[in-house]
Amino acid sequence: MLGRTLREVSAALKQGQITPTELCQKCLSLIKKTKFLNAYITVSEEVALKQAEESEKRYKKGHSLGDLDGIPIAVKDNFSTSGIETTCASNMLKGYVPPYNATVVQKLLDQGAVLMGKTNLDEFAMGALGSDTGGSTRNPAAHCGVVGFKPSYGLVSRHGLIPLVNSMDVPGILTRCVDDAAIVLGMLAGHDPKDSTTVQDPVKPFTLPSLTDVSKLCIGIPKEYLTPELSSEVQSLWSKAANLFESEGAKVIEVSLPHTSYSIVCYHVLCTSEVASNMARFDGLEYGHRCDIDVSTEAMYAATRREGFNDVVRGRILSGNFFLLKENYENYFIKAQKVRRLIANDFVNVFNSGVDVLLTPTTLREAVPYQEFIKEDNRTRSAQDDIFTQAVNMAGLPAVSVPVALSNQGLPVGLQFIGRAFHDQQLLTVAKWFEKQVQFPVTQLQELMDDCSSVFEIEKLASVSLKQ
Repeated sequence: MLGRTLREVSAALKQGQITPTELCQKCLSLIKKTKFLNAYITVSEEVALKQAEESEKRYKKGHSLGDLDGIPIAVKDNFSTSGIETTCASNMLKGYVPPYNATVVQKLLDQGAVLMGKTNLDEFAMGALGSDTGGSTRNPAAHCGVVGFKPSYGLVSRHGLIPLVNSMDVPGILTRCVDDAAIVLGMLAGHDPKDSTTVQDPVKPFTLPSLTDVSKLCIGIPKEYLTPELSSEVQSLWSKAANLFESEGAKVIEVSLPHTSYSIVCYHVLCTSEVASNMARFDGLEYGHRCDIDVSTEAMYAATRREGFNDVVRGRILSGNFFLLKENYENYFIKAQKVRRLIANDFVNVFNSGVDVLLTPTTLREAVPYQEFIKEDNRTRSAQDDIFTQAVNMAGLPAVSVPVALSNQGLPVGLQFIGRAFHDQQLLTVAKWFEKQVQFPVTQLQELMDDCSSVFEIEKLASVSLKQ
């Protein structure tokens, strides 16, 4: 049951094949068995079982709230959850319990979703999944063989999402298939009076039509994305995907996004500048961690931030404050803003030329082995991981990563589709057609869990032998 799509599980609940409580207990059991993966910071077991019980009562009365009623969800631990600790995986916010729910969380709960807990992330979301600032939904989706969707900026409310980069942050959606992402998007999208950046007009529910004829589509292939670092395997899959569209009658053309080479530096300047501004609120006075030093206010500030932030966060704060210095502001921050506009205009020009959707890689290669991963420093890793994804955030466009195949190492590889601003439905419709053609194998959770458990046991034995 846990390996099925949202629609399939929802249908099973409505038909009485399983109850919300039974489904919740299955999820809790899986969470406990995979605890060694450190996927959850907080497991809200009591809350989840209570919500499942309420859902079960609604089903018995025939008053289901919709497709999400009784469906287990997990929320990244930088979204505020009323009465449930929200830490951003940091010492700074350890013990912080928000008095309100983020808008997206409240909308999911209003539809009857069952909150299993708060998932792990890099501190303050500087590289993690569930919200998308530069690819943090699409990159992990590509590595894990699931769909990762970043909506258009302003389509989904950011209220209650603890900010990293206000002008780029977007609540992201991770699901098993494109159709499920569209269902969740339809429930989250729309104007929020608590977020002035959201769209003003009401958003109609997102229902994806079954696309059978792609002959009227024009697919753009950005030539700048063919980088030397791109693995030959991902490049081959990218080429095969383009050929698939062409063989089905779509027009596939090479396009240019000429300012792509500047996007990583531009993103770094803007990202760290906004990080420095946003992190200034964590000073140990109003909420969050506070050190024991009371020699002076300045000493308390310094010690609190040193204890509350890790090296990556402190490094970005330092970089951002450097770019925002009076003598550097014009040469760095303002210049980066101008380049950001040029990058956004590149996309506008391409879409105005008749292109409907862009097709690109999501990542340079499949997930790297852990021992290789830890050899890289965070700055190098971030620049490599986000090379195909962060420009989309600077332009405010929708993008989705769809799993396409398993690599020679047996690891998932995803490709990215990029659409026009607020043409999220068209983008997901094309992605759904592609998903149907490639037939990516569904991840079998039980087999994966058994494999993970065996690896964990081997690591535990190795650890014990080393200690002896």
